[in-house]
Amino acid sequence: MLSANRSASGLVYAVLSAATFGVSGPLGKSLLEAGWSPGATVGTRIGLAATVMIVPALVMMRGRWGRLRSGIGIMAAYGMVAVALCQFCFFNAVARMSPPVALMLEYLAPIVIVGWLWLRTRRRPGMLTVAGTVVAMAGLVLVLNLFSATHVDPVGVLWGMGAAACLAVYFVLSAKADGVLPPFVVVGGGMVFGALGLGVLALVGVLPLAATFGTVQLLGTKTSWIVPVLGITIVAAVVAYSLGIVAVQRLGPKVASFVSLTEVLFSVLASWILIGDVPAPIQALGGVLIVAGVLLVRVDELRAPIPEPALEEAAPEALPAA
Repeated sequence: MLSANRSASGLVYAVLSAATFGVSGPLGKSLLEAGWSPGATVGTRIGLAATVMIVPALVMMRGRWGRLRSGIGIMAAYGMVAVALCQFCFFNAVARMSPPVALMLEYLAPIVIVGWLWLRTRRRPGMLTVAGTVVAMAGLVLVLNLFSATHVDPVGVLWGMGAAACLAVYFVLSAKADGVLPPFVVVGGGMVFGALGLGVLALVGVLPLAATFGTVQLLGTKTSWIVPVLGITIVAAVVAYSLGIVAVQRLGPKVASFVSLTEVLFSVLASWILIGDVPAPIQALGGVLIVAGVLLVRVDELRAPIPEPALEEAAPEALPAA
């Protein structure tokens, strides 16, 4: 019963995490349309999140500094790869191709995880997992409306695949951190390392920074640039990452990565509400397929769970590949 409750709560955390991550797209777009560069948007998001989280995280670890030292490697990898490098790869992909194609490539992460599990455990994924993968990917294509995207750049594809690998590492490291440090501490420390990583990229000139401090367009009216900045910091970073790491630890990397696909659906809904980007009927059908795919993978997990400790133990080996 305890395991069932943990799993059920994990699904709730995963959906809430996807929903909060989903608002980052339209909020970030409002800043980009106002003249912000992707580097400034991401850097502000992660840097402010680190500022918000660092003091509470240190208070939580008071008197347990030994545990903090033992988890420094996980926090560094989480921040540098799952946060900074993932964002860097994604926005380089966006710079070379249409955003829907870039997002589609990034969300190949669940397939990367299924394949990695197959290699590590020597056990083929169940038929329902295979079917769920196909259905969820088809739904993702429809939600992103990829049929209208015509520009695909080979270098951009490589950056997008890099983002997918980093996203897969995010799920792996989130699971690996279970029991090492409190989830909030892992995320807070990761944000600090991620901010430092983005700062280095900015200093060497590969992450241009540009920002304006006027008004942005949200909910059909003009509002201060501070509103979307607070939204992408508090909601789409602090809350989203904190809920996400708990979800992964309760569901495992595979199921959590598939549930995360619903982020795209939430992003479409948030874009509709916040910036008036009305979804097409085909996108609604895609949302139904994503949910169906997630359910298939979850049913397969309950029927014949694949042991995931091997995946977690292999996480350090996955980092160079990302």
